[in-house]
Amino acid sequence: MKNALPQGEPARFDAVFREHGARLCRSLLLYTGDRDLAADAVAEAFAQAIRRGDAIETPLAWITRAAYRIAAGDLKERRRASYPIVEQGYEMPEPAVDLVAALAELSPKQRAAAVLHFYDGYTKAETATLIGSTASAVGVHLFRARQKLRDLLGDDDG
Repeated sequence: MKNALPQGEPARFDAVFREHGARLCRSLLLYTGDRDLAADAVAEAFAQAIRRGDAIETPLAWITRAAYRIAAGDLKERRRASYPIVEQGYEMPEPAVDLVAALAELSPKQRAAAVLHFYDGYTKAETATLIGSTASAVGVHLFRARQKLRDLLGDDDG
């Protein structure tokens, strides 16, 4: 078989999927508001990673960046006017529904930066790399996202 993958490649990415796949799906769900779109973006990112094989030095970072870019492209292509998770009424506790609705009010860059930084724990520099931006721009996105989320959700620190 000329196009067969080396035995170690699928196993290498399978380990990344088992350890990080569910978190990445949840992260993309928060970003896109669409379960199917999030799952498709993750699956496509892993498929592309497997095809590229050894050319990928840091699989998790590469797959995360690819999944966010795939999802962003799909969102742009579909020209979504709404954030569908808010409308679909998935079974979620009330605070989660409020958070998802508030995230829908952010710009796509603010939402991506907030989810990657606050939810996934990436640094500003890592977030910038993942969304194709600069660390200073991510800082601005995070500042504005935090302000808007506080306005929408209320400030419990005071």
